[in-house]
Amino acid sequence: MLPAAPPASLPLIDVIIPAHNEAQSISRVLAEIPRGWVRDILVVANACTDDTAAVARGAGATVLTENRPGYGWACLKGMAHCYARPAAEQPAIIVFLDGDYSDYPEQLPDLVQPLLNGQADLVIGSRALGQREAGSMLPQQIFGNWLATTLLRHLYKVHFTDLGPFRAINASALQRLNMADTTYGWTVEMQLKAAKQGLRCAEVPVRYRRRIGISKVSGTVKGTLGAGYKILWTIFRYL
Repeated sequence: MLPAAPPASLPLIDVIIPAHNEAQSISRVLAEIPRGWVRDILVVANACTDDTAAVARGAGATVLTENRPGYGWACLKGMAHCYARPAAEQPAIIVFLDGDYSDYPEQLPDLVQPLLNGQADLVIGSRALGQREAGSMLPQQIFGNWLATTLLRHLYKVHFTDLGPFRAINASALQRLNMADTTYGWTVEMQLKAAKQGLRCAEVPVRYRRRIGISKVSGTVKGTLGAGYKILWTIFRYL
């Protein structure tokens, strides 16, 4: 299904894509982002040892390099680029999207709509509410999301169903969150800080498919345990 046409008065929207060795998938992700909706697409090549940067650059993205490995490091690099622009050129909305082709980039208009309508400051693309391809999320991912969102509901009084990577946020609100996590705790840090600061949070159902390649997190025991520990540690750290 083709994305809706952008409104005439669309604010500046930038997309940040953290990418660690996603040369096989990044061009497909970039091809499906509705370009009429976004001003710039930032692919942050995060400690890559493959051709992610060259492929992304060839597909028309702005490529940044972050040699420190970590999802959070890559996101922070993209944010720093956005906020270094002159005031009149800074984005109004920042969208985060994975580079492994598990998300559906064409759903970006659905994701930003609550922000455009003034109904939300942060929108999470919820895989739990949307349609998931069989095998796209492993049992440990499903359980981890349930546990983390349950803890957020009880400890921070905010209702989420997912820690999904496909998300959109008002750029000014994101700057006020003072994001600090450099690895696996990035997504949950954003959500709990949004709750603590009283941001209006919403969820939009999104589709999800099997990623291209092997996950650096759920695809290994070390990654799964490391992510689980960091997410739980982050939740209790900010109480």
